[in-house]
Amino acid sequence: MQGQENAPTKSVGVASVLAALNSFTEIVRYLNNRRSKGAVLEMTSEAAVQDVLFVMLRPWVLDLVYENPNDKVGGSFSIKDFVSHSGKFVVEAKYIRSSDHGKRISIELNDDIENYRYHRSCDDLIFFIYDPDGYIPDAAAVERHLSTNRVYDGKTLRCHAVIKP
Repeated sequence: MQGQENAPTKSVGVASVLAALNSFTEIVRYLNNRRSKGAVLEMTSEAAVQDVLFVMLRPWVLDLVYENPNDKVGGSFSIKDFVSHSGKFVVEAKYIRSSDHGKRISIELNDDIENYRYHRSCDDLIFFIYDPDGYIPDAAAVERHLSTNRVYDGKTLRCHAVIKP
């Protein structure tokens, strides 16, 4: 539309991002069963999940940035999947690739929380976990464990989790 290039950008809230992420399975199903003979999305890697999430979120989160190095923490760099500086949130995507990975995912996610708590553009940390084969033994418990507020040195980090088959 004419004149929108100078319009102020309004950040999309975390609730809207979570609602979009909860539609992931339906969106992938639609794209893989559409009437046209387009490419089928093979959801067999974390990179494939990241691609779909970016396509889903980018039209609404205009400052969504893909794969930026996080500040150095404990001698190593962490790569966050997406960040919105105006929304002050990070979206971290995970693809559960095996039964062993499903059993260890809580440790990996807790390590991520430790890294993101220091990032100045991360008031909300959103985990999207794609577990197509149901390898996480108790996905509801993992989701409950992750979806809580944590306070570090007076700074609150709100964590959210969406786990989809």
